[in-house]
Amino acid sequence: MSNDVQMNDSCAEKQDDWVKITSSDGYSFLVKRSVAAISGTLKNMLSEDSSFREAIANTCPISERAAVVEKVCEYMTFKAYYEGPGSKEGVDVNEFTERIPPEVALELLLAADYLEGVLDSSL
Repeated sequence: MSNDVQMNDSCAEKQDDWVKITSSDGYSFLVKRSVAAISGTLKNMLSEDSSFREAIANTCPISERAAVVEKVCEYMTFKAYYEGPGSKEGVDVNEFTERIPPEVALELLLAADYLEGVLDSSL
């Protein structure tokens, strides 16, 4: 079989598509679905098993300003890369935290708390 043709099932193809994350002030950020799934809240919003508006439109609104949503997307990408398969060289935690401006730190903590939410099936 030629290297030019790759067979993918629809599930694997769905994992590689892009989702749009929008901020409250109208900015949009495109991230891979696998990156957005780092967030428990976004993962539930985008679940194919749900009939949520976000899953149908492939768009997740986050009620934070763009500066905060940008850092959230940056963090999810950072986390997806370093938790992914393959060996990675050690990363100094300061590499990411030094890029967080003090004026968005509190808003970022609140957004992170909301986005990390995961449904507990034992309730």
